[in-house]
Amino acid sequence: MLMVAIPQDVKQHVGKEMGVSDWVTVDQARIDKFAEATGDFQWIHVDVERAKREMPGGKTIAHGFLTLSLIAGLPVWRVEKLSRGINYGLNKVRFTSPVPAGSRVRLRQTCLSAEDVAGGGVRVTCESVIEIEGQAKPAVVAETMAIFYP
Repeated sequence: MLMVAIPQDVKQHVGKEMGVSDWVTVDQARIDKFAEATGDFQWIHVDVERAKREMPGGKTIAHGFLTLSLIAGLPVWRVEKLSRGINYGLNKVRFTSPVPAGSRVRLRQTCLSAEDVAGGGVRVTCESVIEIEGQAKPAVVAETMAIFYP
């Protein structure tokens, strides 16, 4: 994992890959918990038996927003000395490929920009790509933004 000493040091990484996370399995239990948390019980996510009959590949698929939310839990870099970091938003999100239950995914991030903000913070924009093991096409491509304060 890339370690950056202070928020200002992120500026040295603009235009560079920040890192790649470990693989994590998106199993049916995780999909079901996400459905419960969000109230999204569409059958393509939670009905294993119907998916066997009707879905390409015969498996349920993870919610797009579940896959997107994994970005927060798959760190590839970290600022060592900061008072707080906050999610600022998303500029662009595309769900480019479904994630079948049981798939392994990982995050690849590239720093696109790092700009000073009020209060001494740095707003960092990254290209965040969720890759699916064994597939050329990623599951999610997003521009994610966070602010880090010293």
